[in-house]
Amino acid sequence: MDTEGKGWTVVQRNTYTTEITWKESWTTYKYGFGNVRGDHWLGTEYLHLLAQQGTYKVRFVVQNKANITHYAEYDIFSVESEASGYPLRLGRFLGSGEDYLTSYHSRYGGIHDNMKFSTVDRDQDQHSGNCANSYGGWWYDKCQNILLNGKRYIFWPGICPSGDCTSSLILVKPTDVC
Repeated sequence: MDTEGKGWTVVQRNTYTTEITWKESWTTYKYGFGNVRGDHWLGTEYLHLLAQQGTYKVRFVVQNKANITHYAEYDIFSVESEASGYPLRLGRFLGSGEDYLTSYHSRYGGIHDNMKFSTVDRDQDQHSGNCANSYGGWWYDKCQNILLNGKRYIFWPGICPSGDCTSSLILVKPTDVC
């Protein structure tokens, strides 16, 4: 993906009208699904293995109904092992708007950084129910501040507060940050 310099790998793509339900099993999320030319999830195991190769940064991107693109970029990105629940690890924030992934927001769903990945059949969130049953697999705390893995629901406060973003991407690439 050629965005702000070449070398980005698209690890997630979602459109509001996707055919993907995103309410997949742990194993399906582990190995990925969809079509890399369209809506897809690369796989949590592959995210983990990719991040083990060196230091990576990540960019979370959404497009609103007015076709304006917004992003949150973090200078460090990793997903830990399956044995630890594939927790998300993020570094320093750079982006347009507020940081909803590494800052705690009690009004929404808490925080995403350092949270384990949850699916319909493996509830690892901090909520009394299973957030993935309602929305799909994601790094939940008490559900979500931001949710990019949803069918007809791509949510980002202040940008798409009704869950009506038209698309989302998660991009990673190597970085020289130590």
